[in-house]
Amino acid sequence: MLTIEIFRALLLGFTIGLTGALVPGPMLFATIELSLKRGWFAGPEVVFGHILAELVVTMLILFGAASLVSSGTISAISIIGGFSLAVFGLLTVKGAKAAASSGASLEASDLKLTSNPIALGLITSVSNPYFWIWWLTAGSALVLKEHELGILISVAFILGHWAADLSWFTAVSVSFSRGKALLSVRTHKMILYACGAFLVIFGFYFMLSYNNPIQLS
Repeated sequence: MLTIEIFRALLLGFTIGLTGALVPGPMLFATIELSLKRGWFAGPEVVFGHILAELVVTMLILFGAASLVSSGTISAISIIGGFSLAVFGLLTVKGAKAAASSGASLEASDLKLTSNPIALGLITSVSNPYFWIWWLTAGSALVLKEHELGILISVAFILGHWAADLSWFTAVSVSFSRGKALLSVRTHKMILYACGAFLVIFGFYFMLSYNNPIQLS
């Protein structure tokens, strides 16, 4: 049973993490620029900097907020987090066409803060408002909800989230280091539509499951 729950949390973390990774942002632009200059390994290095930022945030959630919440608080967090997921999903669907076009047509960004991929991953994460909005709403709600089933389950969710980032940005860096776009505009747009729809549906499910730990298996 524990093995099944860990796998479920990994899969959930990966799926939700991928919906965020696919949306173009500063970290994607930095990854593409560095991949053109330094090769495919720039992607994993940028993600490592991003993970360092999220490690601090998730540790604060797990060892700070998790020790303070009650069942009633979890219910409120679930409703707020589910609503946030649904909103993120609607925004993803609304901006899918523009996001896919910008991601596919990008060559090199004008970001010149540093040439260190790890530092750039850290900087583009903490300077992105979306990063903080996500972790203060949906992200923290998901981690705390998984924590109801145990610390290992919440850690599995976080690892799945990081695996999604690593997989996507590595694929991007491999592709652009070879001078190719990873996805066509149409394909990227359709994937973003699917991701947005998933977030909306899961957001409503998350709100409806406020009295129970998440069970998808």
